[in-house]
Amino acid sequence: MDITLTKWTLDDLEDLLYFANNRKIAKWMANGFPSPYKEEDALFFIEKVSVNNRNLFAITVDGRKCGGIGLHPQIDIMCKNAELGYWLGEPYWGQGIVSHCVGLMVAYGFENLDINRIFARPFGSNITSQKVLEKCGFVLEARLSKTIYKLGQYEDELIYAVRRS
Repeated sequence: MDITLTKWTLDDLEDLLYFANNRKIAKWMANGFPSPYKEEDALFFIEKVSVNNRNLFAITVDGRKCGGIGLHPQIDIMCKNAELGYWLGEPYWGQGIVSHCVGLMVAYGFENLDINRIFARPFGSNITSQKVLEKCGFVLEARLSKTIYKLGQYEDELIYAVRRS
């Protein structure tokens, strides 16, 4: 299996629509990740990241753009931190792909950004994401009770982080 991180382009529209239009993915994402995921959503996203953000990548497996991963540098007093976010198309779940890509992003972040900490904020009930982060050396720093409100329910917000060694 060939796993790489590549830039999003308009040529990726079909793959993005196919894999991102999945309620099982959207339920773990911020509300900015729409469900259903429509063509106008995909076009807006690709145009935005191709111009404004060099730290967001497509997860490409054997030539298919089947997920996304990125670092979001913080500002002001949090300027030495970047938030990690990711998603993967359901047909690729359980194959170690996200763990591999998180490792690539951590290396990329510490090599290319002036940061000392990368953090992620999975939902308290997203055990799979927690296991990925732990496998990649992230440490649970905090559990904030019922701070996330998604699909009519409150969720705990977990804060995992890894620091520049």
